[in-house]
This record gives sequence, C-alpha cells and structure tokens, in this order.
Amino acid sequence: MTKVSRRNILKGGAAFAAGSTLGAPMIWAQNIKDVTLRQFGTGVSNLNDVANKVKEDLGFTLEMTALDSDSVTQRAATQPNSFDIADIEYWICKKVWPTGNLQAMDTSKIKNYDKIVGIFRNGKLTPESTIAQGTAPHTVGFTEGPDGKGFVDNESGWMTLIPTIYNADTLGIRPDLIGRPIKNWSELLNPEFKGKASILDISSIGIMDMAMVVESMGEYTYPDKGNMTREEIDLTMKIFTEAKQNGQFRAFWKSFDESVNLMASGEVVIQSMWSPAITAVKSKGVECVYQPLEEGYRSWGGGIGLSASLSGLERDAAYEYINWYLDGWVGGYLMRQGYYSAVPETSKAHMTENEWGYWFEGKPATDTITSPTGDALAQAGEVRDGGSFQDRMGAVACWNAVMDENQYMVRKWNEFIAA
Repeated sequence: MTKVSRRNILKGGAAFAAGSTLGAPMIWAQNIKDVTLRQFGTGVSNLNDVANKVKEDLGFTLEMTALDSDSVTQRAATQPNSFDIADIEYWICKKVWPTGNLQAMDTSKIKNYDKIVGIFRNGKLTPESTIAQGTAPHTVGFTEGPDGKGFVDNESGWMTLIPTIYNADTLGIRPDLIGRPIKNWSELLNPEFKGKASILDISSIGIMDMAMVVESMGEYTYPDKGNMTREEIDLTMKIFTEAKQNGQFRAFWKSFDESVNLMASGEVVIQSMWSPAITAVKSKGVECVYQPLEEGYRSWGGGIGLSASLSGLERDAAYEYINWYLDGWVGGYLMRQGYYSAVPETSKAHMTENEWGYWFEGKPATDTITSPTGDALAQAGEVRDGGSFQDRMGAVACWNAVMDENQYMVRKWNEFIAA
C-alpha cells in the first residue's frame, strides 16, 4: 500500500483540492471556499491579480494588504494576531523571527523544494559563487526544528520563510535627460545631478545604497557593508548629509509610486529604484534604464512566513497556497516585471520562449516584450538591462541587511533625513 503523507497529497494539487476518497480531502473541498487568509507585505508582491488567481485556482480567499517595508516590519513584530501570512523580506525576518510570531515550516511539505535556487539554500548561485555581504537569505532561512528560535547554517528541513521573489537592484536613470553613459554608483552624488537625484527613505535599504556609493567614490572600503560599526555609520552619513545640504537630492521616497512619479516627471534623473518601478515608467512611454554598474548590485529576497497561531484547515490552505505559488503562474507574472522566481524552471512553462529568453537568459527579444498588464516594455532586438539571470545575480555585492548597530543606524538615518 502506498503510504499517504501530507506531501503526497499536496503533490496531487488540484486533485486533492477537488476531493478524493481519502475522507479528509472531501471535507477540504467543501470547507476550503469558506477559508480566508489574511496576507500582508510590501506592494512588490501583494498583488490583486495573485489574490484573484488564488480564488480561481484554489477556491479560498486571500485578503492582501500592501505596506511600506518599515510598516511591514512593525506589524510582523508587534501584531501577531493581525495576519495569517507575512510576505516579507529576509532582512525583515532577522528582526521578526526572534519574536516568536512566525512558525517554522516543514520543507517536506514543499513539493518544489528541491528546485529552489541555491541562493536560498546554501547561499551560492553556483558552486564557485562568493557569498555577498549583508543578510544573505540562507543565513536566516533555516531554524533548528518545529519550535526553533534561532537560525542555523544548514538545510535543516525547517524554514523561517519559503522563498518566493528576489532581484538584483541598482540605480534607475533617465538616459534621455542624462545624455552620457553611467557606470558607477558614485554618480548618485555627482554635482552634475544636483537637485535631480533621489534615494529611498527606508533606512535598512538606503544605507546599503549609500555604502555602494561611498565605496565607488573611493572614500572607504567596508569589511562588511551589511554590518557597519558606529564609526562606519557616522562616516557614511557624514558624506550623504554634506551632499544633502549642498542640494543634491530632489526628494526621498518611501513608496514605489513616489519613485515612479519622480522619474516619469523628469524631476529626478538618477535614483534608488526597484525593477517594477522601471517597468511602470517605461510603460508610460518614458525612457528609463535599470543601469548595471561596475561595482555590482544590491540584492534582496523575500518569502512567505506563517503566523505562529495558524493551524488546522487554514494552515493546510496556506501550505497549498505556497505550493501553488512556486508552481509557476506567479513566477511567470513576477518575471514579467523583472523579478526572479525562487523556482525559475516552473515559471518557464508560464512564459513564452521570447519572454523567457529576454527576462531570464539575457537574449535579444524576438518580438515585443510586454508587462503583465500588456504595456510594451521592449521591442524586438532589445536586451534586458544587465543581461541574464546568471550575469545579474552573479554580480551581487551585498544583500539588504539588519546590522548589530541597527538602532544606532536608524537614529543616524533619521537625523540625515531631518538635516
């Protein structure tokens, strides 16, 4: 007799949801439509199209709330009963996991676990890869067991977050308004762009952009950009405060929409940016480039965490959702915005050969490349900014991070914004 495990049932996917002779799944099929799971996270991945597709494919309701990164951190750490699913970044996990508000997840229930990219499992894109500075996802991705309170440095079978989305971030530029090549992070503080530069006002991410700039300027080389000493924080803030007082910055943005508006209007020509914001600017017919830089990328990764209080049918539904998430439809949707899926190979089945070639392999487009909403982003012959997945994720210099001196850093950041 075949052993029936939760994992085998999950592998059945749709058949399981539709009900079978196993008894419990019949109850599942009847009751699943009554389940509502409350998810929150940043606007990057809390998308209405995903919630609608969940309802269509799995039958239950996903209520999504999009917040900025700092609000996400605060909610996950202080309001454990306000959510079922936390869609958060790995640096945020470092702050939230110690609170006990999330539960460890059993990787044997994740049907595509073996296909998750190495970045999230051992930190390496390829066996030869150097692990970048900062809070690399695999360093906070595993815990010692179902009741784990700390992080472990091996694939323990219990994850803090199931990885879903990640990218290599760089500076966004308006090449039509700049009129010359941009190759270095230091250009953010070039007086040539006085009053037309911007940096994001999210301290844990912004300071990493600052560090990339400081190193690019030749001012200082950090032993670990993701874990600065107080002296290094002071040095970094001093350089940027002087630039601010000299009028370098047009604005500081917190939300995706703010960054899009600054760039599309031409008020800003060079700034911290996220991939879908570039997509949004281009979809308005405005020239905008996610510029590869010689010093490499600042990277981030996100995943799905489950509330410690989630149990029973709701928790089963959450695992079903995670497996569905990694099954390819969402991956294809995210890749069309310039992100990467934690399980790229399942996304391929949900993309055209042209899309996969352009977004993942760095090949020239063979036809028009469109966003998930159908806006044209690139024409035949164009190549993605930065090239292939291997080229981009292979050039990550640091990950978004939480430092030992985090409280001091946040205080100094607030002083910088107020200066």
